[in-house]
Amino acid sequence: MSSSTPDPADPVFRLHVGGKMAVASTVPLTSREDLSLAYTPGVARVCEAIAADPALVDTYTWVSHTVAVVTDGSAVLGLGNIGPRAALPVMEGKAVLFKQFAGVDAVPVCLDTQDVDEIVATVKALAPSFGGINLEDISAPRCFEVERRLDEALDIPVFHDDQHGTAIVVLAALRNAATLLNRKLGDLRVAVSGAGAAGVAVTKMLIAGGVDPDRVVVCDSRGIIGRHRELTGTKAELAEITNAEGRQGDITEALRDADVLVGVSGGQIPEAAVAGMAPGGIVFALANPTPEVHPEVAARHVAVVATGRSDYPNQINNVLAFPGVFRGALDAGATRITDSMKVAAADAIAGVVAESLTADAIVPSPLDPRVAPAVAEAVAEAARRDGVARR
Repeated sequence: MSSSTPDPADPVFRLHVGGKMAVASTVPLTSREDLSLAYTPGVARVCEAIAADPALVDTYTWVSHTVAVVTDGSAVLGLGNIGPRAALPVMEGKAVLFKQFAGVDAVPVCLDTQDVDEIVATVKALAPSFGGINLEDISAPRCFEVERRLDEALDIPVFHDDQHGTAIVVLAALRNAATLLNRKLGDLRVAVSGAGAAGVAVTKMLIAGGVDPDRVVVCDSRGIIGRHRELTGTKAELAEITNAEGRQGDITEALRDADVLVGVSGGQIPEAAVAGMAPGGIVFALANPTPEVHPEVAARHVAVVATGRSDYPNQINNVLAFPGVFRGALDAGATRITDSMKVAAADAIAGVVAESLTADAIVPSPLDPRVAPAVAEAVAEAARRDGVARR
């Protein structure tokens, strides 16, 4: 039987019967009085108050603690373009994580369109029901435009987790790895393998966090990105701010004397390329389920190894970031999520284990209950500093 064929005895399929979430009431409905307060006629007074002052929606509805988890099903996990229905179990899972780790209510919204204009229009139309929009599993390069346009159009946080969640946790992990190895971020030579949604966001986040852009080299499937190539869009932007040495070639050249490899491509990197890195290096091989470099192979050549997998140390897991990021943004009534809010989130994640660093523990466990509250507090404070908070 195929692993994707439903098997009633399989614990994975058993767990998913009926879905992983449901709607629960927060008020009693056991008497006529309860009914008249929660629904008609009492509810009409609340509606009139919000009509007169729309800001009251945050106080008298679920908006202040609820986000939409929006996908078009075009880039789901490592499964590719499997569509909105097949994406729904993942979006349900994301919603459960929001609730479990940060007390944020989340609603899966799987759209039966992959047209940028339709996605943007639909989310804009749905936005009054939510305090934030978590974009999920939308393929590059469309995801960049979807996020940009929604961020400009809406006065609530819009966050594409595949980009920024990964980037936040990578920055946190690199901060701690550098501390452990007595290195400074600004001195590290970094090679990023992958120029899709995660690769672009990781590169920009590392630079925002203190990595010298002149010391960053990014590779896509055709090799090193630089001004020697004819590029458009986000890759052209990367060419302008990275690869100051003008390197050309493949990932092996990008890794020559590099201190750090961040793999977010899914492609395989030969051991010889890793062996060409500078001594005492750092490898984050984040493709899942098959890392770009097997962690045991990477460990022969570098000092610190991280992956996206739960069965190896140092799992770079987005759940360390997105619940707390949204909790903090919602608590502050943020109108958007700024770069400094993301950097603050990374600093908070790093700080949870800063006093107990080892080569096998540069980030907290995804189940560590300290993470989301620390991230939420840091993000809310950063939102207020940036002037994007309404409370």
